Amino acid sequence: MPQESASQEALLKRLKRIEGQVRGIQKMIADGRDCESLITQLAAVRSAIDSAGALVLNNYMRICFPAGTKSESTSVDSLARAVSIWGRVHVGDSGR
Repeated sequence: MPQESASQEALLKRLKRIEGQVRGIQKMIADGRDCESLITQLAAVRSAIDSAGALVLNNYMRICFPAGTKSESTSVDSLARAVSIWGRVHVGDSGR
């Protein structure tokens, strides 16, 4: 369980950093900062979110499927669905 706790801690740390970045972007907008700076920071947030998503996917089996709770095939199917969902969200973001 210590490894699970470390993974959750790392994820929470990344999400807090992303939250700070988003607040910074809000302040940049309120201060009338230039578009290039805004786009640069938005790209950084997108990259950070992708990184957080990758961390979750990399640790998915260990965190979401504690030993003995589901059959291996059910766990693999669930992981495949999670990867599919992440792919749809990432690919579909340009149409919003």
